[in-house]
Amino acid sequence: MDEQISREQAQEKIWTRDFILIMLANFFIFLGFQMTLPTIPLFVERLGGNNQLIGFVVGIFTFSALLVRPLAGKTLETKGRGFVYLIGLAIFVLSVGSYGFLTSILFLFMMRIVQGVGWGFSTTASGTIATDLIPPSRRGEGMGYFGLSGNLALAFGPSLGLALTAKLPFSQFFLICSFLGLVALLLSSRIKFKKIEQKPDKSVAVKMDFYEKSALQPSVLLFFITITFGGIASFLPLYTAQKNISGIQWYFLQYAAALLLSRTFAGQLYDRKGHKAVFLPGTALIFAAMLLLAWLPNSLILFLAALLYGLGFGTVQPALQAWAIEKAASNRKGMANATFFSFFDLGVGVGAMVFGQIGNLLGYRSIYIAAAFSIVFSMLFYAFLLWKNRSAAAA
Repeated sequence: MDEQISREQAQEKIWTRDFILIMLANFFIFLGFQMTLPTIPLFVERLGGNNQLIGFVVGIFTFSALLVRPLAGKTLETKGRGFVYLIGLAIFVLSVGSYGFLTSILFLFMMRIVQGVGWGFSTTASGTIATDLIPPSRRGEGMGYFGLSGNLALAFGPSLGLALTAKLPFSQFFLICSFLGLVALLLSSRIKFKKIEQKPDKSVAVKMDFYEKSALQPSVLLFFITITFGGIASFLPLYTAQKNISGIQWYFLQYAAALLLSRTFAGQLYDRKGHKAVFLPGTALIFAAMLLLAWLPNSLILFLAALLYGLGFGTVQPALQAWAIEKAASNRKGMANATFFSFFDLGVGVGAMVFGQIGNLLGYRSIYIAAAFSIVFSMLFYAFLLWKNRSAAAA
């Protein structure tokens, strides 16, 4: 049976021209974004902000993206994939390019809201476009490959961003990040997007539609996992500097390498065995990484945490995304993606803001202890969902 499935999957092509274009566009927009990830906190600090303000500046971006994702998901089904994606990329380019000219945290805060709008539109659309282009029987594998484009950007983006801000003024640095978004915009303009097959039902269009119900379970699980990401992205560079531990650039490189490794097998494992084969092993690795970061005596432990976190997150995230999409109706794939990424954004935003308060009151170490508890809760909630779904199937 497994051999027959493998033969059928091999006949369905993933690597088409348009799939390669969306992967390249995704790589460049994520590269521009990832370069700002560890440097925005440094920029806020340069402007005179503390840990609380860093948390709010990082968090407001994700909450802004969160608020527009339902609109993006609905617009994907009414106005088309290309409209949403290109608009989102354009907003991202303009907002990031403006950062280097800002001298006030208040104006930075406002432009982060604008950037979040662009990010919410573009990433919701890109995941949906990729879903359109991947054969259904190879969706887990294909989404794993698509995720590689973002992971490759992660491999170079944070380290490159830290290196450039050490050599260049922030005004030039943010223009470079904006230019990378422009490259993504030009590449995506060459994609043949899926056409809208039918006119939207006006009675449905006026209905307040914020999420796709079938995507809720994996999306809620993702929320508790991405809370940890808010703590790493916002405060790990400052944490390592406080402890005089070198190698933060290498942390991001090794994390991304582990992500790449896990993507090569996690998607196929999900297609064959389902989420039960990947979720608990992946979250166990993330939990171990959080404990190591809370301990963090030296660079070796920092790098080990990077490998464990990358393997764990790279295993769990594409599986949860495929799970979120697979049960949605064909005209609800966009909203399913919007729901999934809304919870992703919510987790990062809540993590950044809450951990900013924790770090300010109790120190950076407490951030990663709290993050470990979030992972434990995700594992318990997953066990509850398995029990609930089993009981519903037996009824």
